Amino acid sequence: MNEIDWNLIRSFVAVAETGSLSAAARQLAASQPTLGRHIAELEQALGVTLFRRGRQGYVLTEAGSLLFERGRAVHEEATAFSRLALGSVEAIEGTVRIAASEIVAAYVLPDMLARLGIEEPGIEVEIVASNQIENLLRRDADIALRMVEPTQNELLARKVADLPLCACAAKSYLARRGTPKNAYDLVGHDLVGYDRGDEIIKGFAALGVKLDRHAFRFRTDNQIVLWEAIRMGNGIGFAQESLVRADPLVEAILPDLQLPVLPMWLAMHRDVRSSLRIRRVADFLFVALKRYSAG
Repeated sequence: MNEIDWNLIRSFVAVAETGSLSAAARQLAASQPTLGRHIAELEQALGVTLFRRGRQGYVLTEAGSLLFERGRAVHEEATAFSRLALGSVEAIEGTVRIAASEIVAAYVLPDMLARLGIEEPGIEVEIVASNQIENLLRRDADIALRMVEPTQNELLARKVADLPLCACAAKSYLARRGTPKNAYDLVGHDLVGYDRGDEIIKGFAALGVKLDRHAFRFRTDNQIVLWEAIRMGNGIGFAQESLVRADPLVEAILPDLQLPVLPMWLAMHRDVRSSLRIRRVADFLFVALKRYSAG
């Protein structure tokens, strides 16, 4: 096969992103048998097995994983091509409401949306700083950026990336108190952490270090206040690596410390997939956030 039908690639990307024929069918407004046939045709044309089929759904094989990123790039280029053609007859303008976590809403999106404003001056944006997935279900937002995978059938979700976390502190704090050499040294330092949340305490416990909330000299459950407390030298805390790299006041420490990643998903209600302006913003954010996560 010298040329592969674009529809086969589109179906492959949808199944890879959603992990099942049924979810991909909802996303593409197609039938499951059609998607199953597309995957079989593509595998036959390429001479490779793209998915392992099982109770866990459709899981990419090694060959499928290698082709997935290229297939998604083809999908994005085709979408951009269609958008350009549609733009000649339909103006991209109107309001798009985006829900995101406090940190992403305050420190990540403003720069990206400034660039979007240059490319699409007719689009107005509204930001909801919230961690509630119900924003989409109640239709309080058109697009949501979430750190957990949305599972509701009404939502279409794409995984953007796994955001690495790191231990960090203000350079002014490290100059005053010194830089810890390992996780156990952290106990002798001022720490910045959550007031009621126990995620950091559980993380220390996994490293064999027992703490309680009184180990944190500065405590808050507000993400913005937490980050500003770190920046202003209140102590050592934890944050997204990309956020730390972008801030000249803060320095990452303990590079060998094993920390979990923070998955980021971009979701929208399936009813808005036909909106040109919402798809434009969603595609723009997907690419921009990918670049942000890579540093």
